[in-house]
Formats: sequence, C-alpha cells, structure tokens
Amino acid sequence: MIEVRNLTKKYGTHAAVSNLSFTIEKGKIYGFLGPNGAGKSTTMNIITGCLGATEGEVLIDGHSISDEPLQAKRLIGYLPEQPPLYTDMTPNEYLHFVASAKGITHAEQAMQINQVMEKTAIVSVQDRMIKNLSKGYKQRVGIAQALLGNPEVIILDEPTVGLDPAQIIEIRDLIRELGKDHTIILSSHILSEVQAVCDSIMIISNGHLVASDTPENLTRLFAGTITLHLEVKGGKEETEEVLNGIEQIEDQKIKTGDGDTTLAEIKPAENVDIRETVFSAFANARLPLLEMRTVRASLEDVFLELTQGDVLPDDQAEQIEANKETDDAESTGREADET
Repeated sequence: MIEVRNLTKKYGTHAAVSNLSFTIEKGKIYGFLGPNGAGKSTTMNIITGCLGATEGEVLIDGHSISDEPLQAKRLIGYLPEQPPLYTDMTPNEYLHFVASAKGITHAEQAMQINQVMEKTAIVSVQDRMIKNLSKGYKQRVGIAQALLGNPEVIILDEPTVGLDPAQIIEIRDLIRELGKDHTIILSSHILSEVQAVCDSIMIISNGHLVASDTPENLTRLFAGTITLHLEVKGGKEETEEVLNGIEQIEDQKIKTGDGDTTLAEIKPAENVDIRETVFSAFANARLPLLEMRTVRASLEDVFLELTQGDVLPDDQAEQIEANKETDDAESTGREADET
C-alpha cells in the first residue's frame, strides 16, 4: 500500500531521516516507534505530502506523493500530533468544511459525516463548540476528519498524547475498530500503546529504521539470552571469583548490596541454562544464594537496546529546531506561491 524508498530529510547538516526504506501492507495496523526526536513525525509529514524530502520517494498505492500529490493524498487520512481543528466551529460545521476541502460532493457529505461521527462517537457533541470539548473528544474530531473520503490509509501521529487513562483506552479501542476497514500507521513513543494495538512494529532511531517485525517476534529475537539476577550472602570479591570460574557466562555486572550481601546480573551463553551450575558453584564456595531469578527480554528491553544513544545534545537540538522553522517557513511560502 505504501512504499518508502531511500527517504532522507536534512535540516542544515543534521539528517532527521536518513536513507529510510520500508513497505506498508494493506489491512494491517503498524506501530511507528521511537524516542522523541527520532524522526517519526518528519517521516509521517513526508509520507502525507506535508513536507518535502531532501532525497528519496514515497509511493501511495503506486502514486508518487511528490509527482502525483492529488492522487496519492486521496488515499490518505492524516491526524497530526496537534489536531488541525478550528475551535470556533462545532464538529458538524468543521467536518462539513473539511469534506468540502477534500472535494466530497454535497450529495455525499451528509452521509459521510454521519458515518464518521458515529464511528468516532461524537454524535452527542456535534453541535457544541470544539473549544469547549475535552481533549479526548477533540482527538475524536481529529480522527473523524481523517476518515472523511474513506481513505485506504489512516496515519495517526501520537493520537493519545495528553489524554487521561480512560480516554487512552477509548482511543485504542477506536483504532482497533478502524483497523478492520483501513490500513493504520500509528506513531508513538509509548511502548504499551503499540504493543496493545499493532500487528507490526517499526522502530526508528536517529532517522534510521533499526527493526521491523511483529511485537512477539521482536521480543523473541532478544529473548534468546536470559539474564539471571542473583543476591549472594557474601562479599563482592568472593562473588566475582565464583562467577569468573563459570565458563558459560558471557557478561556479568556486580555491585555491593546491603550489609554483607552482593547483587549480580549475569548473561549466560545463548540457549544455555546455567542455573544449576551457578547454584552448585556458590554452594561449593559456601556462599548462600538468597535469590536467583530469571528475567527475559521485554519489548521495553528491545526498544532500549536498539535506541540507546538517541538523545541529542541541547545545543544541537536547538539548532535543528531553528533549521526546521526556517525550512517549514520556506515550504509554506512555496505552497502559497503554487496556490
């Protein structure tokens, strides 16, 4: 449904997105996961045609977003992180305005607007001013405008940011329901969110795609080697000496615990169960094991493993933001000239 080829976007000397390539299949919910500043929103803005790429191309069902923008954009419904709402309108007025902007005929507008209001459960607030609605209802209105025109693809950028727990659950349920009829791309930095609703996850770090698979496969990939957490009744040096004598340990971290106990984390060789060996080694050394527990990799561990070092220095981040503002202003100027 979507093909992204060698996508690059630079702000000054910084590449917010660098040589990014991936494909989106029809009928699935995709999670676009990464830390703040990793390039998620930039990528989404390029896919939707709101921002030009420095290099590369995006195809929406075979239509280039840069060469055939009208054909490509008809296939996309987009909810930016900040919903593009006119707060002095009611949801009903606003959706009629958006429907007209999308070229939906007057004969079809009433039917489509009623459908999207029912899907997003905003019928009861359709005649209230948007500025008086809760954050959750504003998000629903934003999703409703994205659904107008019945686009094949719905792209949602951080759709639950700023919502309370009850509203988050409601929006997640709505996304699952929409996934039955649309291809969904969901951007987030919240691990539990993408794990709860997505069929496939793409993890982006420093503008690069570092992983793409189902949540289960990503977790399984990093769960081949378990970690053993130990609490030993003994000193740090004694504990380290025992562990150094166990050949199947690939890595270990030791720190002094409370009083005369020592805490340790050890990573055994892949697919090797060394619990009995560890127990025997400490028993022979007359160092009682107060605790030994197995910890397997979670999606959080996968995320941290793949995105470590994805935080930019403050001065570099400030310069990037300044370059972005300049670039966005130039893009707005070009669009105004084209209009």
